[in-house]
Amino acid sequence: MLVGIPLIGFIAPMGLMPLTALGRDLDGRYTNAPLKPWFDQLKSRNGSCCSNADGFVVKDADWEAKGGHYRVRVPESPNSKALVWIDVPDNSVVTEPNKTGRVMVWPIYFRSMEDDSDLIWIRCFLPGSMT
Repeated sequence: MLVGIPLIGFIAPMGLMPLTALGRDLDGRYTNAPLKPWFDQLKSRNGSCCSNADGFVVKDADWEAKGGHYRVRVPESPNSKALVWIDVPDNSVVTEPNKTGRVMVWPIYFRSMEDDSDLIWIRCFLPGSMT
């Protein structure tokens, strides 16, 4: 019986762990991409944005700036095609110049322990070059 208690203490906090995407450059095809070093060092005040493969390009209709803050539409869950609007935290905005010119976002999904729903946090948001 005592053996199960430490195991439960270990497994329960695992539900609080973020569901992050693994790098998608499994075959190394982006290794020599000209902007790979720039993407690898890209960060917001939350930390590293990972790489280009972990973020995705946002269509013009799926983001907006209002009152000095951003909103972006992202999939409501990792495998969903349905999009939801999320306010981008100020700490998530990448402040260095955008070398791609494309708006990009790095969402991280968490599973709620209370109602088994997906919670979304924006790790990084890269505004377009025209903002």
